[in-house]
Amino acid sequence: DPSKRLIVVDPLRSETARRANTHLQPRIGTIALFLKTLIAMILQEGWENKEFLARHCEGFERIEGWFRHFDVASGLRVCGLNPAAVREVARIYATEPTAMRTDLGLLMDRQSTMNSYLEMILMAVCGRIGTPGGNVFPGHLMPLGPHTDERDPRTWRTVETGFAPSMGYFPPNVLPEEILSNKAERTRALIVSGSNPLRSYADTLLYEKAFRQLDLLVTIEVALSETARLSHYVLPARSGYEKWDAAFFSLTFPEVYFQIRRPCCEPEGEALEEGEIFTRLADALGILPSIPEVLFHRAREDRGFFAMELMQFLGAEKKAGRFLPFIVAKTLGRQLGSAHLSALWGLLMMYPQHASEEIARAGYEPSPLVGEELFKTLLDHPEGAVIAKRSEQENLNALRTPDKKIHLHIEEMEAWMREIEPKVEEERLKNGSYPFVLVAGRHFPYTANTIMRDPEWNRRKPVCTLLMNEEDARTLGIRKGSEVRLATEASEVTVAVEVSDIPPPGTVVLPHGFGLVYGGEIYGVNVNQLTKNTHRDRLHATPLHRYVPCRIETMGMR
Repeated sequence: DPSKRLIVVDPLRSETARRANTHLQPRIGTIALFLKTLIAMILQEGWENKEFLARHCEGFERIEGWFRHFDVASGLRVCGLNPAAVREVARIYATEPTAMRTDLGLLMDRQSTMNSYLEMILMAVCGRIGTPGGNVFPGHLMPLGPHTDERDPRTWRTVETGFAPSMGYFPPNVLPEEILSNKAERTRALIVSGSNPLRSYADTLLYEKAFRQLDLLVTIEVALSETARLSHYVLPARSGYEKWDAAFFSLTFPEVYFQIRRPCCEPEGEALEEGEIFTRLADALGILPSIPEVLFHRAREDRGFFAMELMQFLGAEKKAGRFLPFIVAKTLGRQLGSAHLSALWGLLMMYPQHASEEIARAGYEPSPLVGEELFKTLLDHPEGAVIAKRSEQENLNALRTPDKKIHLHIEEMEAWMREIEPKVEEERLKNGSYPFVLVAGRHFPYTANTIMRDPEWNRRKPVCTLLMNEEDARTLGIRKGSEVRLATEASEVTVAVEVSDIPPPGTVVLPHGFGLVYGGEIYGVNVNQLTKNTHRDRLHATPLHRYVPCRIETMGMR
């Protein structure tokens, strides 16, 4: 489409970058400095959206000084970027209808949380949040996590490392320390469901040490993964082909689209849906309230009557609301033959409480049982269906701040922001005895999650190679297929090299999803053997996988 323009900012020459109209290739590890420089350039040129800032933002005057007198020229020099090219990108983004898409390269860079903060400031300064043609708040059936305010003293923090949860989730990078702690309140037991921390999380060696010290490790899984092998108990789960399931991050706009995936084959053996396993565990632990027989009867009779009876029960038993998914699973779930399907029914029945206007906008008549109508619609349409529709013109109403404004100043980020200066960053990018930067993990057509055990699925040869720029390979005297020793602060591995134009000089790339044990053999290199658990974001402990200082030695160098 000649009327559209694709601009990519990426240290790597990615598949998307190859198709871009403009590819800015900053020095790896300088994304925060680049974003701060870009904002400074826009403000110094007077390209900011003053009306948007005045109407929809709060605290701009408290952050403006971070950028007004920032040294743009020095920032671009450290980033290794052409000033004219960046200026044109800044002008386009600030003055034309534009939207931004970011991913793991930003989230797992060495300044993870700062990158996200600067991204939000950039969008706000240019009036690109919640506006047509800009970045929007998509609708959803269920948020991916609750709001957990780290400023609230009631918010629980990890015992050893003191991290607060983000949207209800604690960072995996701190879990080994929480297990290995000497404190009495340390983590002693763990349930792992649909995950393989011994390959998917940073610092495999420390994770193995920690998991061996657990009093109880239970894994709910489809395959006998590395984590399952180390567990005291393995509870077999059904595969995606054998159960009702769904994804809650469709991120469509303005329509809210949802699909319930139905089973396409009969389950084998003793495998159960994960929801059924958790329900049985809760029941066996004796934590569920007594369920009146009338609820079982109504579930068999009519879902409308069941809903009314359930509301009466919850009104009389206030504490029962905490266990609602289990109660519905034990009653309606039996009738439907699926704890997952009954959980979806429950979500849809509660959906109108916060999305009634959006549901009506999609063409559904308001009624106490509109959730039941949505449930029937999804069952009748296995391909999925529109269940609600967001307002395109009033998207900013999705803001949950008390004043319905974007709060630009975050006190906890101020000191860190002042560190993002060209001279400081230039010095911190010097990695001493680790002259290369490893991009630990990257999506390729031949990478998959670790549920894919049999290596025969992967016909690409060679597989799991270290991508290296031709210039670096020539300097080190490395030929195609040669093996090198790749070392980080965490560990070292031996891996074959593949010469590629994806990484720039000084950067190497190793895919994730390998190092799996199958048939007694290890296939490929486990990249998380090279990532240290303490190499993480200072506020959220996000693993900094896209910037891992490393050293490369040819096999004859030692």
